[in-house]
Amino acid sequence: MRSAREVFTAISGLIVGMFVAVLSGTVVSTSLPVIIADLGGTQAQYTWVITASLLATAVTTPIWGKLADLVDRKVLVQLSLVLFTAGTVIAGFSTDTNMLIAVRVIQGVGVGGLMSLVMVAVALIISPRERGKYMGVVGGIMALATIGGPLLGGFITDVWGWRANFFVGVPFAVIALILLQVTLHLPKPQNVKVSIDYLGIVLLMVGVSGLLIWVSMGGSQFDWNSVTSYALAIGSGIAIIAFVIVEIVVKEPIIPMSLFRNRTFTLSVVASIAIGVSMFATAVFLAQYFQLARGATPTESGLMTIPMIVGQMGASIIIGQLVSRFGKWKGWMLLGSALALVGVSLMSTLRYDTPFVLVATYMFVLGAGLGMVMQNLTLIVQNDTPPQQLGAASSGVNFFRTIAGTIGVTIMGSILATNVATYIKDGLGKFVPSSADEVEALKHLASGNVPSVGDLPHSIRTVVESAYGHGVADAFMVAIPLAVIGVLAIAFIRNKPLSTKNSAEQLREQAEESAIDVAGAEVGATTGSVRVVDGAAAAHAGSVMLLEREEPESEQER
Repeated sequence: MRSAREVFTAISGLIVGMFVAVLSGTVVSTSLPVIIADLGGTQAQYTWVITASLLATAVTTPIWGKLADLVDRKVLVQLSLVLFTAGTVIAGFSTDTNMLIAVRVIQGVGVGGLMSLVMVAVALIISPRERGKYMGVVGGIMALATIGGPLLGGFITDVWGWRANFFVGVPFAVIALILLQVTLHLPKPQNVKVSIDYLGIVLLMVGVSGLLIWVSMGGSQFDWNSVTSYALAIGSGIAIIAFVIVEIVVKEPIIPMSLFRNRTFTLSVVASIAIGVSMFATAVFLAQYFQLARGATPTESGLMTIPMIVGQMGASIIIGQLVSRFGKWKGWMLLGSALALVGVSLMSTLRYDTPFVLVATYMFVLGAGLGMVMQNLTLIVQNDTPPQQLGAASSGVNFFRTIAGTIGVTIMGSILATNVATYIKDGLGKFVPSSADEVEALKHLASGNVPSVGDLPHSIRTVVESAYGHGVADAFMVAIPLAVIGVLAIAFIRNKPLSTKNSAEQLREQAEESAIDVAGAEVGATTGSVRVVDGAAAAHAGSVMLLEREEPESEQER
C-alpha cells in the first residue's frame, strides 16, 4: 500500500498537466467577449470558438482512451500535453475569428487526451475506494485553476491585452512534462498488436461535425426546411448509424458496444449527458451574462464567478473525502444531481437586473451539484469495469459528457443568438436615434457582431443588457429536462461497493489466475492421458493424492 506522499508524487505530473489545461481554458473565458469583439466575430462564431474545441475533445477522447489500452500511456499523456500547449500558443497569434476557431481544434485534441488519459493513469495507481479522497484534492486544485484563471485572465486582459492570456500556461506545461518524465511510472499494456479503427474515427467525425453544423447554422445560414438542412441531418444520421455498426463488427472498436451491456456504464453515460450540458453551459454563458448583461469588465466577471467555483471546489474535496472514508457514493450523487437540477432551474430565471446575491446563490447551488457528481461518475464506472477496458470505459463517459455538452452549448448558443436579436429588435422597435453615436451603435448591432457593451450609448445599452440577460436565461431552459433525466439515471445505478484494489493489482491477479488455469489445464490433460492408458495407475495416483492431502493434517496432529 502506497503512502499518501508516494501517491501524490506519482501523480504530480498529471495534476500539473490538468492544471495547465484548466488554467489555459479559464484565463481565456472571461476575455472571450473582448476577443470576439476585437476580431469582429459574430455570436455564431463566439459559440463556434467554444464548440470547435469541445468537438475535437469529444471526437478524440475515445480514440485516446482506446490507445491507452494498447500502447504506452505515459507517452500518450506527454503527447497530448504538447499538442494542447502548441495549439494554445498559436491561438495567441490569431488574426481573425476563423483562425482562432481552427487553432481551437488543436487545443481540443490535446484536451481530449488529457481528460481521458489522466483518469486512466489515476485508476492504475489508486484503488476505487481510495480514489475519491485523492480525486477530491485533485478536483480542488483544478477548481483553484478555475477560480484563479478568470481572475488572472481578466487582469491580464485589462493590463496587457487578451493575447497574453494564451501564453500563461507555457511555463506550467514545461514543468508538467518534466514531472511526467521523472515521477510517472505506469504498467505497460499487454503485448498485443495495435489495431486502430480508422473507419470508425472518420464516421464519428463526419456524423458529429455534420450534426453540430446543422444545429448551429440551421435557421440562420440556411432554412430548416431546405435541401441543405435535410442533407446535413440525413447525412449525419447515416454516418452515426454506420459508426455504430462498424463498432459492433470491428476488431478493436473505439467505443466497444459491449460496454453498454453494463448497466452502470449505460446509466452513467445518460447522467454524464445531463451533467455535460450544465457544466459547459455555465463555462460558456456566464462570462457573456456578466459582461454583456451586467456590463462587467473581464476582471469583474472573473470575480463574479467565484461562488460557482467555490461550490464546485468545496463539494469536490469534501464529498471526495467522505466517499473514500465510508465507501458510500450513491447518496451523495443523488444529492448532487438534485442540486444540479435546482441550479439550472434557478439560472433560467436570470435577468440583467437580478440582485447579485441571488445570482451568487444560484451559481453556488449549481457548482455544488456538479462537484458532487462529475468525478464520481467516472469513479463508479471504473469500479464496475474490467481493467482491460478501463481506457475505453473511462473515455466513453468523458466522450458522451463532452459531446452532449458540445451539442447542448451549440443549441443553447443558437437560442441565445436568436432570442437576443428578437429582444433587441423589440426593445428598439420605436427608438429613434438622435446622435451619430446612436446611429453607429445601431449599425453595429444590425451586423450581428458581439457588441462591446461599455461603448454603447446609455439609451441603447440598457436594451442590449436586458436582451442578453433574458437570452442567457432562455438558453438554460434547455438544461432543465436533461437534469431531470440525470437524477433518474443516477437513481437506478447499482449501488456497488468500491473496490480496495487498483487496476494494476487487478491485472496482475488476473494474469496469475490465468497462469494457474493454464497450468491446471496442462496437469488435467496429462492426468487424463494417464487415465486412458492405465486405469489402475490413475486410481493409484488418486490414492497418493489423497494421502498427500491428509499428510499435513497428520503432521499437525503430531
